[in-house]
Amino acid sequence: MSESRNYPFPEMNHDICKGCGLCVLACPKDVLVISEKLNSKGFHYSVYTGEGCIGCGNCFYGCPEPSAVTVYMKDYVPGEVS
Repeated sequence: MSESRNYPFPEMNHDICKGCGLCVLACPKDVLVISEKLNSKGFHYSVYTGEGCIGCGNCFYGCPEPSAVTVYMKDYVPGEVS
């Protein structure tokens, strides 16, 4: 994970994502899209466009796949355990 990221931001696990699009539909800022590329299981996966996330977590809560989406909040410090 890059140290220069702007927080908050969602991290999508491309190999778990089945491309259902529920996270894309749930995003109020339209910062998620379905990729043209395929993951290792043959699904078009969700990707973050790179900026504009407000950290609402709708993508996380809307996703039916456990651990496919992680939302890192503004005060997140890489490596810190809370």
